[in-house]
Amino acid sequence: MKKFLLPAFAGLSLICSTSCKTDFDQDVADSAPQAGTANFSKYVALGNSLTSGYRDGALYMTGQKESYPVMLSEQMKAVGGGEFLVPYMADELGGIKQAGIVDKLQLKVVNGSLSPVGNATIEGNTTLASIFQAGKYFQNMGVPGAKSYHLVANGYGSLAGLSTGTANPYFVRFASSPTTSVVADAKAQNPTFFSLWIGNNDVLGYATAGGDELIDKITPTATFTAAYNAILSNMTQGGTKGVIANIPDVTSIPFFTRVPYNPVPAERLNTAPAGSPSNADANLASINQILGAVKQILSASGDGARIQLLSKTSNNPVLLLDESLTDRSANITAGLTASGAFPAQTAAFIGQVFGRARHATPADLIPLRTSAVIGTAPTGVPAPFNSYGITYPLDDKHVLRGIFGTGTDSEVALVQKAVADFNAIIAAKASEYNLAFVDANSRMSELGSMSGILYDGVRYTSTFVTGGTFSLDGVHLTGRGYALMANEFIIAINKKYGSTLRQVEVNRYSGVTFPQ
Repeated sequence: MKKFLLPAFAGLSLICSTSCKTDFDQDVADSAPQAGTANFSKYVALGNSLTSGYRDGALYMTGQKESYPVMLSEQMKAVGGGEFLVPYMADELGGIKQAGIVDKLQLKVVNGSLSPVGNATIEGNTTLASIFQAGKYFQNMGVPGAKSYHLVANGYGSLAGLSTGTANPYFVRFASSPTTSVVADAKAQNPTFFSLWIGNNDVLGYATAGGDELIDKITPTATFTAAYNAILSNMTQGGTKGVIANIPDVTSIPFFTRVPYNPVPAERLNTAPAGSPSNADANLASINQILGAVKQILSASGDGARIQLLSKTSNNPVLLLDESLTDRSANITAGLTASGAFPAQTAAFIGQVFGRARHATPADLIPLRTSAVIGTAPTGVPAPFNSYGITYPLDDKHVLRGIFGTGTDSEVALVQKAVADFNAIIAAKASEYNLAFVDANSRMSELGSMSGILYDGVRYTSTFVTGGTFSLDGVHLTGRGYALMANEFIIAINKKYGSTLRQVEVNRYSGVTFPQ
C-alpha cells in the first residue's frame, strides 16, 4: 500500500530571531500560587482521547504522561492538589491485540522521504485485563473514542459489551465494575474539582469517515444536550467547581488540511515504462479522450463542470463520487453508444463509473488516510479506469464533500454546523452551572493562522509535523500541543476562581519524534 511521503525537515518549529514573547495573557509566574475559591485536593478529568493524552494514532505511556490533565494536576499540587493516578498503558507502543488496537505511528524514512508508518503487526503488550484495585480509582478518566453520551452509559466498561459495541476497551481496563459508567466512577471519588473536554468525537467520527453515515453519524443535538447536562448535573452536585472546554472545528485540523484537493501530480499519470514519454503522452491522451466525451455529454444537461481534462504540466484534482449529484449514467451511456466511438458494453461501464462522479474543488476536504488510497487499483476494474481518485472515483468515505453547484449538499458545512451547535450548548452550560470556560476552538484556530502561537521564542502552528503541535495522526496533539491547551485551562481557572496556578513550560514537552 502506498504511503504519503513528507520531505525531510530540519526541525519542528521556527525559532524567533527577535526578542522572545509569549502569546498568553494572565501570566502569574511572579505571584505565589493560590487556590482562590477553588479546592484542588481531589481533581478528576473527564473526556475522550484529547484528555487521555492520545497521540500518533495510539494511547501510550509518554503521551499519557504529557496529557493536559497531568500537567494541570502538577500545577495544582502547589496549592493543595492531591494524588492524580493515570491508567497507564503497558508500554510505548499502545497496541492492544485483544481489541485489534494497533500500535502508534512512527516517523520513518521510506524511499528517501519521511513518512508516518505503523507496525505491520500489533506488538504492544497492553491487555484488556482490569487494572482497577478496590477503592483505587484513576483520576485521568479520558477515554479514547468516547462521545458525550458514552460518559453516562452504564456498562461502558464491560468486557462482554465489546462484542456488541456498547463498551470501550480503554474503559474496560480501568472501570470499577462491568456495570458502572465513567461519570459514576468519577463521582465515586468525591472530587473537589473536575475538568471536562468532550464532544469532539460526536462529530469527528462522521468527518473522518468522509461523511459516510454507514460508518459513523453526527450525534443529534438533543442527544448531545441531554448527555452534557447529565454529566454536569452529576459532577456539580454539592457545589463542586470545574472547568469545561468547547471543541475545535475538526475541518481545520491537519487530518483534513494536509492533503490538497489536487494532489495528483502530472507524472502520476505516467503508466508507461520509464524513459517512454511518448507512451505516457498517449496514455494521458486516451484518458482525456474518455473524459472529454463524458464532459461533452454532461454539458448538454448543464453538468459539464463536473469533469475536467487532466493536465500533464500541473497537479490534478482527485475524481470522487458525489452522491448528491443527479445520476447521469443513462445519459452518458446513451451518448457514448450513439457516438459509435465505444462498444455498448464499454459505454455502459463508463456511464456507471461517471454517472455521479466529479473532480474535486478547493471546497472538498481530502482526509489524511485517503492519500494511501489515491492511485491504487479498485478490485475488478479494467484499465485505464483502474486507478482510484484518478480514473475511478473515490468512495464517499474517502472525501468530505464541500458544496458543488446548485442543489448539492455539503458534508463540510454539516460538520461545521454541528461543531457550532455543540459549542453554543457548551458555552450555555458553562454559564448555567457557573463553571470556568475554555474556548479551545478559538485557540486551535490561532494555531491554524499564519502567525500561529508564540511561546518563549518558538512559533507553533497546526502545520502537519513541522508545526510542533499536532501528532502524526493529524488529529491529536503532541506533548507541546497539549501543554498549550493546559495553559488555556489554567488561564480559565485562574480567571474564574481567582487562583494563581502557574502556567506550564510548553517547550519542555515533546513534539514529533524524528528518526535518529
